[in-house]
Amino acid sequence: MGRSNPTHRDSLRWLEERWGDYRRALRHRDQAHFDRLWEHAAAHADAAGYQNTERTLDLALVSIVLAQERRIAALEAELEGDS
Repeated sequence: MGRSNPTHRDSLRWLEERWGDYRRALRHRDQAHFDRLWEHAAAHADAAGYQNTERTLDLALVSIVLAQERRIAALEAELEGDS
């Protein structure tokens, strides 16, 4: 028997495709940053899949915030090491 819900990774890909027009409308310099956000979301897809919700955007946003929090913590640690 198959799953009744699509996998989180499938839902995430679908969501990224839905934002494709927005991405294309961004200035070229911002497109790479936008793409990195989706990479952050995909990096936490295994954990997000356990949530089993249809609100893929919520899970993507939490994954993005988590990745950015890790980057901020690493930069803060680097700055403290330079002091």
